[in-house]
Amino acid sequence: MKNNNTTIFALILVLLVSVSLHAQQDFQGKAYYFSKTTMDLSRFNRGGEQMTEQRKKELETRFKSMLEKTYVLTFNKEESIFVEDEKLSSPVNSGRGFGGFASSFAPGPQYKNVKEKLYLQDQEFFGKQFLIKEEMEPLEWVMGKETKQIGQYLCFKATAKKVSNEVGFGPPRRTSDDDKDDKDDKEGDDAKKDEPKIVEVTAWYTPQIPVSQGPADYWGLPGLILEVTAGDTVMLCSKIVINPEEKTEIKAPKKGSVVTQAEYKEIVTKKMEEFRANRGRGNGRPGGGRGR
Repeated sequence: MKNNNTTIFALILVLLVSVSLHAQQDFQGKAYYFSKTTMDLSRFNRGGEQMTEQRKKELETRFKSMLEKTYVLTFNKEESIFVEDEKLSSPVNSGRGFGGFASSFAPGPQYKNVKEKLYLQDQEFFGKQFLIKEEMEPLEWVMGKETKQIGQYLCFKATAKKVSNEVGFGPPRRTSDDDKDDKDDKEGDDAKKDEPKIVEVTAWYTPQIPVSQGPADYWGLPGLILEVTAGDTVMLCSKIVINPEEKTEIKAPKKGSVVTQAEYKEIVTKKMEEFRANRGRGNGRPGGGRGR
């Protein structure tokens, strides 16, 4: 009788472990984020003149679809994919000139595997497909004691510093003294060209969802990141669905020319310089027009 009881107990234990492992593997969540970036519109001043309110409103309307986005983070214990929710986001201005050029800066799907420390980004830039691949390195998070409520979740604060991978797409800011100072400015720009831009990051994470995931390339905290502020951009989670009825397969992107983040940034920077040079010659189209 004792042996039978031992056997039954062992079978129950195996069953419980199996169910637990299956539950972990089957676990999935979806977090919806609203992202907003603040742009310094003064860089668009014409000839150093004071910008009118009408001009400011025109620019705000023009860039709204680029600066305000909605994303969905689908995650499990190890993987996540962060994509723009095109159903909720406004279409990017696809007109000629600057608006059409800036649309190429929209980030593609971002995949993270925290177990394998693998980051992949599926990125298209001016008709060419890239696969940005990096080994994930956690930020040096400083854990704070501050808390706040985001929806039904209690969140804790963490801060860090990171090197920005963004490339500015606005025209260079000019003043009435720029013409005589162009040479000095160029020398100063060349000196600073290789200096990395460091941004302050503030994140709010919730241990109630114990996954080391977050929006974009943010991760490494003992809970899902629900809000993050980095530089001029804020991303805030507005909705969370745990174990949705319809599961989404999290696939690592595979297509495109493999580049590092630094290599991709260099490609975009060169294209940006080309675009600005063409604008200076009165040609607003990226890549230039037909040869003379």
